[in-house]
Amino acid sequence: MELAQILMVITLIFMVWGKTPLYLTAIVGSTIAALAAGFPISGKADVTLIKLVNGGLNPVIADITGVLMFVGILESSGFLKVIINKIMAWGSQLGGAPGITAAGSLAAGCIGALTGFTQPVVTAAITGPAATKLGMDPNKTAGLAAHAGHFGNFAGFTHPTQVAVVATAAIGFGAINVVGAIVGISIILFSFVRVASAMKKNPPVLDEETKNEVERSFANVSEYSFGLAVFPFLLFCAGFVLGFPVFIVGSVCAILVGLLAKMELHKSENEMIDGVKKAAIPIVATISFLFMSGVINKIGLVDVIADIMGPFVTVSPIYSMLFVSALAGFITQSNAASVAIDVPFLQVVLAAGADPLTAACAAAGGSAVTQYYLTGGPVAALSTVIPVVKDSNLKDANKFQRPAMLFGLLVLFVLVSVLLIVR
Repeated sequence: MELAQILMVITLIFMVWGKTPLYLTAIVGSTIAALAAGFPISGKADVTLIKLVNGGLNPVIADITGVLMFVGILESSGFLKVIINKIMAWGSQLGGAPGITAAGSLAAGCIGALTGFTQPVVTAAITGPAATKLGMDPNKTAGLAAHAGHFGNFAGFTHPTQVAVVATAAIGFGAINVVGAIVGISIILFSFVRVASAMKKNPPVLDEETKNEVERSFANVSEYSFGLAVFPFLLFCAGFVLGFPVFIVGSVCAILVGLLAKMELHKSENEMIDGVKKAAIPIVATISFLFMSGVINKIGLVDVIADIMGPFVTVSPIYSMLFVSALAGFITQSNAASVAIDVPFLQVVLAAGADPLTAACAAAGGSAVTQYYLTGGPVAALSTVIPVVKDSNLKDANKFQRPAMLFGLLVLFVLVSVLLIVR
């Protein structure tokens, strides 16, 4: 067991280091550790390699599939573009350039929440040039647009870390997504208020032609109205909130999109299946991380971590979890890589008697907020937005983002504290 624990720690270090393939490292390292512990590959023993692998086949995989069936046809039908354009048009009317950028950031975050990996450049390619034309500082434009990742990671259904935490805590989707949405919106709102206040004090001089040009860029040129396009999405949200199985809700809403868009039935089905292709990463991640989690538990590493972190966990399991998760995101600069720290420590916290929902919010939220603090995301997020926002640069845009991230962490702390009281 000691050899197995050492091998597992080495595996976790490689995952945090980020220089090796994340999922293959988890699978191969966990397998080697399990074999070193003497677990048989199969048979009637209480712990076998096959049973540990099957433990990764969590019911949450069905939810992921339902969501992506819905997203696949929502996107191919053109409904999603209609919704995004309307959101950005509202942003323009409510808050000018900062409103456009904040709305685009939220729209990209919503897409990321459904698909697993948030790409703020999807909307920033439109909102970035529009906002700078209206006099908004390029670095603030890029920084605000790239906040989308916080919402997408923490409020979503398919990001690997979110899925692993939900499955480990055995809570299902629901309240954790609401907490994630509040934190994500608070970060976007904080930066929006900062920019809007600064531009109100020093308003840019703009001609009517520029304003009209920006407004036209968000006009709906589709044959579908906004009301028609958004109806299935609202129905999906309602079914989710009411507690219906996410797989069923996603499937029903996907069928409804096909009917409203007057798509041929076979084509509708193909578009749904095409959407499910995006489930490859979250499904592999779920099985890999839960297999790893099972090995960590069975080889006694959870007990070792509990002994080492005992004094902190004894004082407050939940706040210890929040601190560890935030530190993991800060160090790894990746919410995905943070899972190597978040999941083992979450097991310790749960074993100490912590409320599963509250612990899951702390585990998933800390790293989702702090992952972009140092660089804005080393391979994604801000770095993808900079090229589409003329005259912006990574250093200054990231510097602008940091106060909002600290505010988001404060909001998460408050929400976790409330959950501690009410649960």
